[in-house]
Amino acid sequence: MGLFEHLRQEAAAAPESGIVAVMNHGRRQEDVIPLWAGEGDLPTPDFIRDAANNGLARGETFYTWQAGIPELRQALSDYYKRHFDAVLPAEHFYVTGSGMHAIQLAIQATAGAGDEVIYLSPAWPNFAAAAGVAGAIPVPVTQDFNGNGWTLDPEKIRNAITQRTKALFINTPSNPTGWTADVETLKEILAIARHHGLWIIADEIYAHFYYGARRAPSFLDVMEPDERIIFVNSFSKNWAMTGWRMGWLAIHPSLGQTMENLIQYSNSGVAQFMQRGGVVALEEGDNFIRMQVERARQARDMLCARLAATGKVRLSPPAGAFYLLFGIEGITDSYRAAFDIVDEAKVGLAPGTAFGDGGTAFLRLCFARRIDQVEVAAERLAEWIRNR
Repeated sequence: MGLFEHLRQEAAAAPESGIVAVMNHGRRQEDVIPLWAGEGDLPTPDFIRDAANNGLARGETFYTWQAGIPELRQALSDYYKRHFDAVLPAEHFYVTGSGMHAIQLAIQATAGAGDEVIYLSPAWPNFAAAAGVAGAIPVPVTQDFNGNGWTLDPEKIRNAITQRTKALFINTPSNPTGWTADVETLKEILAIARHHGLWIIADEIYAHFYYGARRAPSFLDVMEPDERIIFVNSFSKNWAMTGWRMGWLAIHPSLGQTMENLIQYSNSGVAQFMQRGGVVALEEGDNFIRMQVERARQARDMLCARLAATGKVRLSPPAGAFYLLFGIEGITDSYRAAFDIVDEAKVGLAPGTAFGDGGTAFLRLCFARRIDQVEVAAERLAEWIRNR
């Protein structure tokens, strides 16, 4: 037997990312517009980088607070008061080595071998894969697509619950669909979780990227203080910090020691000089967020109009996030189509197959880039679609 056969089964079964497969195929080709990954084209702003550089220059390279430096935890508290009208003292917040790390810790805290966790699909693939690696069973609840966009029937969540269900993973606004739960839907999901004694892992990373109001509805708008809700979030999207790998958990303080223990046994905390960048991002970055959201809104509107004009595309302008999940007439294998579009149209898209149930016939495009580049990509795609 080879070495691979001796690996733990759950690790060996971890799926390759369909997004990365297309990226690896196209990243060395000339003139490809890369809209496949969930990040924009802006570098981290100078005021954030300067704060981290200053921390590094001061020699902040030693072990530090595992839960996060006090200044960052307080900045998170102030941020939630300012944007969510939520009074959450600093002890509610725990700094993690990325949003993905926060999700892994939330899974570890709520579900284990043989337990089931329900998530909404099509979905960013990392949650289901991380649950599987942890030994839990990810259970998709498929959303529907119609002329009004992507919708959720909460009854499907009820029907998916079994005696082994431990948690619901709710990402709103959603990657990749842009679906955004309204307050009534959040209330209904919370009522389901309460009735069955389930945890909610709330991924609200795109809360600011909402095109109907200053932010998307949040579980913070409908919950009581002692709910079984773990919020996972990241610095990546709001402040163009994808490469920093820094995120946070917002939890009830009674869970704090457990979460700090899990941090200790995974990465033992985030570098202090990096956290200095996080502090100023939260304190001084509101205008940068607003600029990014307006930029994305303009790109979204232009893109949807150009693709819809072909008469061969199924789409609905997303209410939130910065992705368009769309279908092209006659295409059922989006994985093959994504490779063809890279080679022939020179536009990099993510195949819907990467996002699980309900996504197979769709392609995902990230429009969080300067509008002239999105416009060129839209023209190339429209021409490729018309010539099929």
